[in-house]
Amino acid sequence: MPNRQNELPGPELPAQAHTLMLENRQTLVATGVTRVISCDETGAALETTQGNLTIGGQKIQVGELSVRTGEVRITGKIEFLQYAENRQTSGGFFRRLFG
Repeated sequence: MPNRQNELPGPELPAQAHTLMLENRQTLVATGVTRVISCDETGAALETTQGNLTIGGQKIQVGELSVRTGEVRITGKIEFLQYAENRQTSGGFFRRLFG
């Protein structure tokens, strides 16, 4: 079994890299995205390396998340962006209830 700790990193972005590029409030490209939590035409919630990001607006569409780069493209009329700290969900409901 190979020792993966000593392998050189591939072309992926570093784990903490997170960027946002907003063009004309119509196209948002985000990197450092680890998961799309939810999305509908009024907004999207993304888990990023820097916290959960909520995007609100109208006619919001989320493109495919690239697992390799952590990049996602969002289009529509973007009205707001808001960050919140990531919440740990390990252990599930009962761990939070009795922990």
